[in-house]
Amino acid sequence: MLFNSFEFLIFFPVVTILFFLLPHKFRWFHLLAASCIFYMYLIPVYILILLFTIIIDYIAGIVIENATGPKRKLFLIFSLVANIGILAFFKYYNFFAENINLLFHATNTHANIKLLEIVLPIGLSFHTFQAMSYTIEIYRGNQKAERHFGIYSLYVMFYPQLVAGPIERPQNILHQFHEKKHFSYDNFAEGMKLIIWGFFKKIVIADRLAVIVNYVYKNPTEYQGLPLVIAVIFFSFQLYLDFSGYSDIALGTAKVMGYDLMVNFNRPFSSKTITELWRRWHISLSTWFNDYLFTPTITALRDWGKEAIAFGLLLTFFLCGFWHGAAWKFIVFGLLQGIAIVYEFYTRKKRKKLFSKLPEKVNSSLSVLLTFGYFAATCIFFRAKDMREAMYILGHLFTGWSHVFSVHGIKNVVTLLGGKDTYYGAFNILLDIGILVIFEWLQRRMTNNKVSSIVAGKPTFVRWGFYCLMIVLILAIGVYKDDSFIYFQF
Repeated sequence: MLFNSFEFLIFFPVVTILFFLLPHKFRWFHLLAASCIFYMYLIPVYILILLFTIIIDYIAGIVIENATGPKRKLFLIFSLVANIGILAFFKYYNFFAENINLLFHATNTHANIKLLEIVLPIGLSFHTFQAMSYTIEIYRGNQKAERHFGIYSLYVMFYPQLVAGPIERPQNILHQFHEKKHFSYDNFAEGMKLIIWGFFKKIVIADRLAVIVNYVYKNPTEYQGLPLVIAVIFFSFQLYLDFSGYSDIALGTAKVMGYDLMVNFNRPFSSKTITELWRRWHISLSTWFNDYLFTPTITALRDWGKEAIAFGLLLTFFLCGFWHGAAWKFIVFGLLQGIAIVYEFYTRKKRKKLFSKLPEKVNSSLSVLLTFGYFAATCIFFRAKDMREAMYILGHLFTGWSHVFSVHGIKNVVTLLGGKDTYYGAFNILLDIGILVIFEWLQRRMTNNKVSSIVAGKPTFVRWGFYCLMIVLILAIGVYKDDSFIYFQF
């Protein structure tokens, strides 16, 4: 089920109202049943895959906790292999089969591994990683095994973050399912504010940007210069707003019922380095890779010194890119992030000395622009159909600029921005992005880093006027096409 669908507008209030009407002892079952309905709305049969992994990890958690010596690691490995094996089959089988076939073909060896018509279960990468964190934390002694099968199932299936995160840790969320939740106006108000802000990001800005991005990326070889630059920049904003919008809605729906989920984004486009950007972007995934891959890697290779960190970063972002999709373009996307962070690691002192000669505001602004520009350029690999298309776009970003400022060139760009609505559409897009930039600029000054804090403490009519304005903008200029969230494909 999509958050931005009519069905969810019915599903959410019904589930929430019933949650508070039911006695505490029945609430876990109610949420689990609702989560199953939420997930099964698109392809019901894939609920069986989740059930299989849930049973394995539930048993593995108890066995790991009770085992001693080498058996604990053996049971952990069994659990991890089961989870990764399912993910590898559904997400990566055809990728490896295609590349092995190409390799044999290049060496004139006869081999033809059959490709399968596999539909990737929605959000498989997300709940696989969440399930793996559970058994790993039990193995490390940081989490007790959950004996209540229904509660553990809810940990994996909790509908607000089931299909696109945030990727929760057992220490944060499991104990909350045992706690009795009471209706709180503060939780309701904060949750609804997050939901409204998330819908604004998704429906008003991201989906409007998607119209232009999709138009250019549908036939990118027909463009060069400014139209490609616009599409590249707009996709970076679309990706951020689409995913962070989903995360806000997820946090908001959970908060209304009294559950606190992990914050997944923290104004990443205000970052001054790629390193900082990945501390602010998809935080639940970044910290997952840091805790379960990067840190163990550099610990095992501590005798290598700085080279261990460089290797760990490249390995982490190679797998991070591969996590995003079974294609070389995603691997390149990940490696480009890793290369940039390795470069920043080795040149940190030199860059600090060099930029210290510039005024602080100039230094800060230049760093933010360079960071965003690099990230936007690497996102070409994220959005392009394949490597060939990505290389064409990169190679033609700076060509064809001679006619940009002609009357015909300006008219073409405005038409691209506005579509059928021409100047009105272009104005809407620029206004939307302007609102986002202003809000995030104001947000950085708030101690709790919440958008709602911008109007906190203001007179009642100002606060309610602000929230009503958001709702009016969503209804008046939102794009309603039931477009799925970008990260659903992962």
